[in-house]
Amino acid sequence: MKTDTIFYSLFQEFPRFFFELIDRPPDEAAAYEFTSREIKQLAFRIDGLFLPTAEEPEKPFYLAEVQFQPDADLYYRIFGELFLYLRQYKPVNPWRVVVIYPNRRIEHEQMLQFQELLTSQRVQRIYLDELPETADRSLGVKIVKLVIEPAETAAELARQSIAMARQQLSDPIVLRDLINLIETIIVYKLPEKSREEIAAMLNLSELKQTRFYQEVKQEGLEEGLEQGERQAKLEAIRRMIAFGMNLETIAQLLDLSLEFVRQTIKKIQRESMSVPEQNIDSSIELLTQQRSLFSAAQLAELAQLIEPLSDESDVLSAAISSWAENYPSIQSAQSKLLEPLPPAKASETAAVSPESSESQMGDRLNKQALKNAILLYRDIR
Repeated sequence: MKTDTIFYSLFQEFPRFFFELIDRPPDEAAAYEFTSREIKQLAFRIDGLFLPTAEEPEKPFYLAEVQFQPDADLYYRIFGELFLYLRQYKPVNPWRVVVIYPNRRIEHEQMLQFQELLTSQRVQRIYLDELPETADRSLGVKIVKLVIEPAETAAELARQSIAMARQQLSDPIVLRDLINLIETIIVYKLPEKSREEIAAMLNLSELKQTRFYQEVKQEGLEEGLEQGERQAKLEAIRRMIAFGMNLETIAQLLDLSLEFVRQTIKKIQRESMSVPEQNIDSSIELLTQQRSLFSAAQLAELAQLIEPLSDESDVLSAAISSWAENYPSIQSAQSKLLEPLPPAKASETAAVSPESSESQMGDRLNKQALKNAILLYRDIR
């Protein structure tokens, strides 16, 4: 496992650790989403972005970079991607850059070109071997430091981290996931050891026999069963729609809410659309079904944006996507609508005809439909 992958896994599962590392209140993590963004023109992707989840312009967004190998071009790449990102997405939040090094020897400062940036308050460089001893009181910092801990002392630090986690984390699922991640870090640090040997080294064999761990394990099994039941119902909806059953009958037979069946059918229908068509359809749904997401100013702005555009779906889709990126709450809601369903089995791939839906989706995916949705919303307000 590459070191940066470990860090990005940590930040994805436990975003509060990032804020502990940069000496910010860990509760700030609740206001951020850890994600990535592609810079389309040059096919760059920024992998470590903490973006505010609400429209709060005073909150910065963070570009996090983990660098454990010497790279003379690092700052050329970071600042090149950052300013391309600013040009393309035009975020309303101020930027911050955080670069995490194991030590100063890895860094190539490039002060000739980037001195003013590197010494500004917008850029924070963290050297893990120089973190103060007081930082070890933070669970997040302790686990981050485990990544660079020498193999001969890593097991002891892992045991301390597990003990601290058991004291500080009240959610048993979060604790289980963190223990599994700590165990994985040690596995990669000690590749000659078996899982059983590492479990014994970290006192996990005894822990896994406790009532707590058995209850968490059972909860995990129940989650799996629930997922399996959900998958079966989704496949049943596909079959019933293919046979022409109406929504009310499907909901009654499967003991599901009518709204869940309706939303599932929308997702099934979108599976047969192109990506631009999916984006347009989801935008229309947001405008008509999730009205509180849009302000009057945003509606006027969106209407002005699409007015001069052609009726081509890819043109409309690209414009709407770029516009939504300025409004995280709208973008997040659209992403949820576009979340894919689990793949259908080979025997369940029958298409959903337009006649089986409550609306003719293919007839309304154009600029006029978007304008109608905007005007409808404004009229209702």
